[in-house]
Amino acid sequence: MSTPSTVDRAFRTALYDATDETLDTGASLLAADSAADAELARRGQEFVATAWRRGWQPADVVRIVRRELDDVHVRLVSALIRAQAPHDRPRGPRWNAQLDGLETGDVPRTDRFSYATAVLELYRLLLRLPALEPLDEPTGTTTGPRDRRPESRTLGRIRALLAKAEATGFPQEAEALSAKAQELMARHSVDEALLAAQAPSAETPSACRIGVEPPYEQAKAVLLDAVATANHCRAVWNEPLGFSTVVGFASDLEAVELLYTSLLVQATTAMTEAEAAQRAGGRKRTKTFRQSFLAAYAHRVGTRLAAAAESQVSDDLLPVLASREVAVTDRTDRLFPETTTTRLRGVSDAAGWQEGARAADDARVGAHPRLP
Repeated sequence: MSTPSTVDRAFRTALYDATDETLDTGASLLAADSAADAELARRGQEFVATAWRRGWQPADVVRIVRRELDDVHVRLVSALIRAQAPHDRPRGPRWNAQLDGLETGDVPRTDRFSYATAVLELYRLLLRLPALEPLDEPTGTTTGPRDRRPESRTLGRIRALLAKAEATGFPQEAEALSAKAQELMARHSVDEALLAAQAPSAETPSACRIGVEPPYEQAKAVLLDAVATANHCRAVWNEPLGFSTVVGFASDLEAVELLYTSLLVQATTAMTEAEAAQRAGGRKRTKTFRQSFLAAYAHRVGTRLAAAAESQVSDDLLPVLASREVAVTDRTDRLFPETTTTRLRGVSDAAGWQEGARAADDARVGAHPRLP
């Protein structure tokens, strides 16, 4: 019996009839034929390459595997992606950074049947991945006449400020650190726009996907949208697949990822503390408290982010920023010609809303006075 025949039989049995019985049968076929391992791995790389052709990126695939399956499957798909990488065409720095972030280490193999079962479960998922909007990086973002080292230094300072804001146990210190980070982001964005206006390059808006994971994903998507808008980007949420696509210029996209992650950490910490205070007062809180908390937090933080960003813009800069906004809007419309709006559900707990708004005040990200 040839090796491909074993793999073909296992695939026909287990991949297209998604039941436990067919999965066991397919795994048994593979477990009984050790010569099938190389062909099985090669087919896995083909599934990965197909995912790339359908618009997926390494971080997207790892995210959905982690969401739908287990750690062993994450290790399996990371190994397949690394094995496929030498055969891929060059795709840009963001793609390379995703490859660098893949999990390393050997996949645990307890027995051949368990290993084959995990592989088939992974391949079932890869097989049914839908097509996504292609986010190939424009060539202008990979190389250019300008030295981009100052950008890296600025973003490094922003990352350090936000890390301190997340780590501190003092709200006033977190407020000051977050405020400084947003001011640096806004100033950096303006500097980038001025450089582009003075020395036009081939750089055009690009896009990235940022995970928006349950629970309370609606409120998290609103928060990400607020961060994106304040930093001259646009965000489009894909609820079924658990991510938002953010469109903007490269430096702004990096700022959005940094600030959204930091604010989400701060919001979660503040929500946990608020719930503890509610329980100490004898009041039980539910999912509606957390949903309302995060919705209020996102709404209030969005207001403050917009104010902080506007503080860095003078009248003479408006035409420059407006031209970049037109480019971002055009790229967004081409990627997503049809979008719909959705109403935020579950925002019905007054105490949760009040506590969320208060936490947003403590996480102030602009240089303006606290809102009444």
